[in-house]
Amino acid sequence: MCGVAGFYQIAPGGFDRAEAAVRVSRMAQAIHHRGPDSGGDWIDAEAGVALGHRRLAIVDLSQAGHQPMISAADRFVISYNGEIYNHLDLRARLEAEAGPQRWRGHSDTETLVAGFDHWGIEKTIAQAVGMFAIAVWDKKRRVLSLWRDRLGEKPMYYGRQGGVFLFGSELAALRAHPDCGFDIDRGALVQMLRHGHVGEGLSILRGIHKLPPGHMLELTTPEATPRPYWQAAALAADRGRPRRVPQDPQAATDALEALLLRATNRQMMSSDVPLGAFLSGGVDSSLVVALMQHLSSNPVHSFSIGFQETRYDEAGFARAVAAHLGTRHTEHYVSDRDLLDVVPQLATMFSEPFADSSQIPTFLVSKLARAHVTVALSGDGGDELFCGYDRYGQGARMMQQLGRVPQGLRGMGGAALRAVPAPIWNGLLNPLRPQPEGKEPNGQRLHRLADYAASPSDEALHRKLVSRWRWPEQGVLNATEPPSLLAEDLPPRGDLSTAERMMQLDLITYLPDDILAKVDRAAMAVSLETRAPLLDHTVAEFALALPLDMKLRDGQSKWLLRQVLYRHVPPALIERPKMGFEVPIGLWLRGALRDWAAALLEPARLNRDGIFNTPQIRRMWSQHLKGSHNWGLQLWPVLMFQSWYEAARKDAA
Repeated sequence: MCGVAGFYQIAPGGFDRAEAAVRVSRMAQAIHHRGPDSGGDWIDAEAGVALGHRRLAIVDLSQAGHQPMISAADRFVISYNGEIYNHLDLRARLEAEAGPQRWRGHSDTETLVAGFDHWGIEKTIAQAVGMFAIAVWDKKRRVLSLWRDRLGEKPMYYGRQGGVFLFGSELAALRAHPDCGFDIDRGALVQMLRHGHVGEGLSILRGIHKLPPGHMLELTTPEATPRPYWQAAALAADRGRPRRVPQDPQAATDALEALLLRATNRQMMSSDVPLGAFLSGGVDSSLVVALMQHLSSNPVHSFSIGFQETRYDEAGFARAVAAHLGTRHTEHYVSDRDLLDVVPQLATMFSEPFADSSQIPTFLVSKLARAHVTVALSGDGGDELFCGYDRYGQGARMMQQLGRVPQGLRGMGGAALRAVPAPIWNGLLNPLRPQPEGKEPNGQRLHRLADYAASPSDEALHRKLVSRWRWPEQGVLNATEPPSLLAEDLPPRGDLSTAERMMQLDLITYLPDDILAKVDRAAMAVSLETRAPLLDHTVAEFALALPLDMKLRDGQSKWLLRQVLYRHVPPALIERPKMGFEVPIGLWLRGALRDWAAALLEPARLNRDGIFNTPQIRRMWSQHLKGSHNWGLQLWPVLMFQSWYEAARKDAA
């Protein structure tokens, strides 16, 4: 795992090699944590291009894996972040087609550039199995191109700032270049309030973008735009065609287990350093650890995080699975001291505002793992590919029931319920339904459900289900929400059911923009590489071709994954209500984090910045502290932006 950085001067003239070396070095140094083992740069002053790199040595620890790397034919120069798990297979194909190669080492980077020489970039990428963000300079064509892996495990930021095109693994790398501006994109901030992250190709800075998963950008003109080379949404809409999957459950279980064993084995073998795994005790992480242990002759090192708040704690379940599998298990319980130490680091850790509060335990489990290993496997991707989130089944049932009631009547009923203030509903409902620990009060919950009931379509309901703020424009001054893949720019649906449509939309938005971004930044902050066998694209293509009843059957989610898991772990250790990696952020904001949050939400500070609607934010903070509402999910994005903005503005000064 590494860090990529660089720039390409579009405007002619004025490119000074010495100055370029300083600038690209600063860009790479800004993401030193992604690659603390070594760094390098490559500059072509005549072409106006500079590539920088930071290396976390995983495969081939020698200098033979140093980057930027030039291909043997002296045509391609690469700065690359990621791992190509089948690179030895690619080497064998190259040897078979082009004859014996004079390899300098055994790094996957060298395999890539050799493939570029022989097959070209796109044909090489098409054969690669792995996660990656790649910048390549073609010396012959004098063209810079950027590539991102199919499902979005590795990040790539880019954007034109004046006469310079900047790119890098994190926003911090781009901001280290003196031409990078500091113009907050208020529309992106609105999106962040809604979802807790800035996604869909945007960044918090105007003019800086993220390369979408499965896309490449070839800078043949200054106005070049990304184009797809692999499309998850289209594959989902077409139900994975032309891939065929067994229709018999036993045969499908066998086929999936074989695919997962192959993917897990690849990811375990592609490492010259110690590796372990995250283990929550849920279906996905337990399956990955079980397969790892099945493939390993030694105990796998597993890691988990626990919470003092019983409702949120899964550490005991993870411990039981670890004991059954015989792993070497290490766990850590989150304390108030952890919170106070970690939260101030989040602004720089994520390099742009990010507000999935499970970022805290994700960082802590990454830190715990890094003390013992350099690579950790995770179960990410199982929910979006195999129908794991509760909202899929619940949303399908809700839309089926709502379809029996005219839209106008639903809208009026929902409005009537929301017209009664939440505190009044609390008084009426609390005797009938005790409020769960750390969750929203009954009145607030009823308002939310009433809003769901007014949804005119599957897509509209899904957008509400994944929104923290229902009307986020109310929180940001002088801003409008940008078009979204969840609303205005919906991808083709085909004949997908309600649950399948929700999975499709999460696969191209929530998975890359939240889940994978969170894991990448949190793990890279401690120089830990993470890998996800369930996101091997051959596994993803298999999952997309499966009928829904092999994912959701008799109310049970991830049905086929469970059949594989139960060959290794007894159902009794797994079967329980899904918890997810949820944290009690609402309780923490009234407890250990209260003073920190109160300082960031001071009226004078909010008014000075002129970004947020101060009365709205202050009203929510007051209601949260009183307990009439639980606005933890809604306030966390505001707090994460405030914390990031304070640190970033100092850097920009």
